[in-house]
Amino acid sequence: MPNYTLSERLAVAIDIAHEAGRMISRAREQQGFDHRYKDGHELVTDIDVEVDTFITQRLNSLFPGDGILSEELAPERDNIAQAKALWVIDPIDGTVNFAHGLRHVAVSIAWVEEGKARLGVVHAPFLQETFSAVEGGGAHCNSQPIRVSTEDQLARSLIGTGFPYRRESRQALLKRFTQVINECQDIRRNGSAALDLCDVACGRLDGYYESVSPWDFAAGWVIAQEAGASVSHLYPVPSGIPADLHGENLVVATPAIHSALEKLLRESDGE
Repeated sequence: MPNYTLSERLAVAIDIAHEAGRMISRAREQQGFDHRYKDGHELVTDIDVEVDTFITQRLNSLFPGDGILSEELAPERDNIAQAKALWVIDPIDGTVNFAHGLRHVAVSIAWVEEGKARLGVVHAPFLQETFSAVEGGGAHCNSQPIRVSTEDQLARSLIGTGFPYRRESRQALLKRFTQVINECQDIRRNGSAALDLCDVACGRLDGYYESVSPWDFAAGWVIAQEAGASVSHLYPVPSGIPADLHGENLVVATPAIHSALEKLLRESDGE
């Protein structure tokens, strides 16, 4: 197997994400997809599975020694801490948006080496935007450099977040939501964690908090950091789990407000 550089891996990931985006766009135009609910509450379409299969097969053919963790197929779900090289894939981040004809939909692809996320691509086919980053190389949108906002006041900050599919899990998050909306300028809930992180990266949002799965945030996590965002987990990451794959209690923000947002969230939790 060739010893690919990070930039070569990035080029491959962008190419695959663009093709996956074309698959998603065609599926919406044709309106020929079916859907079901996994675990009784989470919407999934047959296009999610089709795109996941396409990405997985392409990566397996090019990088046969790498592991793959994806939302729908997820062969490495139980071995993510042991994988030396791991692709983390969300074929359609924002499936509900996709099914309802909304535009916040993205393909998310990250590459993780020994627990460290080193490459991220988030492609939004309906917004015609491709966000990308490699460790140490800065962040870009459609090949143009991007940076986080310079906002330094929490009261003037626009914050992104999301809510879990399980209704019984939402009640506990309402205290956080109330605290944040009372102390910040406003909140946005766009339905795609990957794009929320990219919106922080390019300064459209000043901060973001949520608990999500690895495939939802791994690529955007790299992009946000390379754009200058401060990233953290509100509470300690459990031992044995790479921080870059632990999606619980994420806090990502422009550096000047990051600590204040963390403090606000902990206060809302009664800490």
